[in-house]
This record gives sequence, structure tokens and C-alpha cells, in this order.
Amino acid sequence: MKLSHAFLYVTDQDEALDWYTNKLGMEVRNDVTMEEIPMRWLTVGAPGQDVEINLMVPGPPPHTEEQAEELKKLLAQGVMNGFIFHTDDCRATYEELSARGVEFTEPPEERFYGVDAGFRDPFGNPFRLVQPAASRAGAGA
Repeated sequence: MKLSHAFLYVTDQDEALDWYTNKLGMEVRNDVTMEEIPMRWLTVGAPGQDVEINLMVPGPPPHTEEQAEELKKLLAQGVMNGFIFHTDDCRATYEELSARGVEFTEPPEERFYGVDAGFRDPFGNPFRLVQPAASRAGAGA
């Protein structure tokens, strides 16, 4: 088994598509309206990686309207799960993403596991950007 898809909640798929592709540098994998449900299946992924991230608006299907409203509240509070992205040079990636308008919640810091920074998307999803300690030696940090 291997992971193929992961899901993130967003409140606006068009805004999410723009942010994840133009600011974070991901590529579109699927953007399909599933008429029979109806639902937009929108996935992005990091270049060179097979895992697809589904950018999903909470609501039917699969959630009830009440569940969707609760999920949106949690999302706005920034308490939903995010992902950890690895990079070969955390400080350089931090500078590049900052220049594109990515909002960082924490600048790069040395940690026991490597160099780590925090950021979030416009919807409140938290992320970590990590340069593992093994990569640090090669980058001269």
C-alpha cells in the first residue's frame, strides 16, 4: 500500500486553486465537476510526487449542512490538520514562498530534527516546512 490522496478543507476552491498553484508551486492534477453528485473534484500535487491533495469544500456530499458549518468554524480557527513539506533548503524555500505571498507563522528555526518553519493557507490550514537534519549538512547550515 501507498498513500495516493489526502484531503484538505477549503472554503473556496477557486481561491485555493490559485493559492496552491501560484503561491505554493503545486500543479493541478484533476479539476472535474462530478455532475451526478454534484461535486467538484479538485486535486493538486507537488511536482515529481504522486500524492494528490484534494481541496474540498465542507458540505454535501459527504457532510450534512450542520457538519459542514462546524467544519468551517474549526477551519477558520486554524485547528484542522495540515501537512509537513520537506525541502532541501528551508531558508531558501521560506524566502521564495514569502516573496510569492505565503503567510508564515514562524520563520525558519533550528530544531533537533532540522530547520523548521510554519505557514498557513488562506483558509487556516497549518503547515510545516522542514529541512531534515540529514539535508542540513549538505546545505552548509
